[in-house]
Amino acid sequence: MAVDAAPTSIDELLQHIRPAVRERSEYVVDMPEGITVKLNQNESPLGLPEDLKQELLDAYAQVEMNRYPSEQPDDLRRALAEYDGVDPDQIIVGNGSNEITYTFGLAFLDPGDPVVLPRPMFSLYEKVMRLQEADLTSVPPREDFGFDADALAAAAAETDAVLTILTTPNNPTGLALTLDEIEQVVVASSGFVVVDEAYVEFNPEGSAVELLDRHPNVLILRTLSKGFGLAGARLGYLVAHPAVVQELVKARLPFMVDRFAEQTALAVLERPALIEDRVQRIQASITNLTETLQNVNGVKVVPSQANFVIFTTPAPADVLQDRLANCGVLVRNMGGYPELEGYLRVSAGTEAENNAFLGALEKSLCEDVPDLDT
Repeated sequence: MAVDAAPTSIDELLQHIRPAVRERSEYVVDMPEGITVKLNQNESPLGLPEDLKQELLDAYAQVEMNRYPSEQPDDLRRALAEYDGVDPDQIIVGNGSNEITYTFGLAFLDPGDPVVLPRPMFSLYEKVMRLQEADLTSVPPREDFGFDADALAAAAAETDAVLTILTTPNNPTGLALTLDEIEQVVVASSGFVVVDEAYVEFNPEGSAVELLDRHPNVLILRTLSKGFGLAGARLGYLVAHPAVVQELVKARLPFMVDRFAEQTALAVLERPALIEDRVQRIQASITNLTETLQNVNGVKVVPSQANFVIFTTPAPADVLQDRLANCGVLVRNMGGYPELEGYLRVSAGTEAENNAFLGALEKSLCEDVPDLDT
């Protein structure tokens, strides 16, 4: 016998979604119409060479798309292990480093667990930790926007943090920690320390991978989106102690890396000269961009160890961002980070893209700055 019941409203249904989810906002990057120069997401401006694209097209014809991939792409794990001088059983490959970040939350955190996050830092980390209802300790930066290693080490020790996150070079500032500063935090921590090295290829300080031999609580996170130029392939990886890797795999969804993405990464890894050339060209691009900005009247630049740079001008950041977008150039407004209110971020582009940005900037700064008091 059917039972009549009042229909459930959508508002009532939404109450069944965890408050920790409903309180967050979705991750959205605006893409206005009319943009011809996109310098807002720290991407590589350099696409794959045509001969490599053709090789990948040929490889695609051999990929068995009707078959599931391996849970972990073993050929790619071996190639990445050789690239970093570690063992394959120290590596987890993921669907971008962001996917592995979510795995950290699932594997390490129960509600109320202490986590230490420096600021300003890539906002996804705070989002993941709040979704897990962690107890966050936020450590402010030094006056130059660099991470305060002494304060981070003290916070990790005092809170007995389960997880401490370091991004070096840091997005959004472009500033890197020294190896000694990283180790200072690691030694002070009884829990795990994630060292996110998304921009390591551009970092003169080098990698913290050598710390793995001395400190089993170190987790090195990498991406193929930046120096490798494979943002569209969605590939990232973790390097950690084999016993930690074995446990983390239990918290992951299976089959996160598709067969063609693996083939693409392997093809690029087989061309170390191509990677080195791309990194050098991007480094030259950001150096040129930084030096030119430093010579623009009224512009203040934070020197960067990544593939982007942040800067301020006499114009309000939101006004200048709109003016640049009207010229077809897209940059990122850093106003979402309280410490960086008034700053814009621009990624290294090709010579033509940099020139377009600089030309649009000069034009935009010539316009009258609005009087915010009226």
